Amino acid sequence: MATSVKGRIEIDKERCKGCTFCIEFCPKKCISLSGELNLKGYFVAALDADNDCTGCGTCAVMCPEVAIEVQRG
Repeated sequence: MATSVKGRIEIDKERCKGCTFCIEFCPKKCISLSGELNLKGYFVAALDADNDCTGCGTCAVMCPEVAIEVQRG
């Protein structure tokens, strides 16, 4: 019986500028643009409630604002 690795991301909403790079490059399509605005007026990215995030880190690597922290396990 194989176990899949689960991951989780934390997005710093005040650093996020809604560029959607994390959304475009997520291999599991776990991230979407939320309807929430940050203090600068940008719609921010959010991890979907039903997700298959593996903690691969692609989103964090692609984020130009360094707004994503990845946790595995």
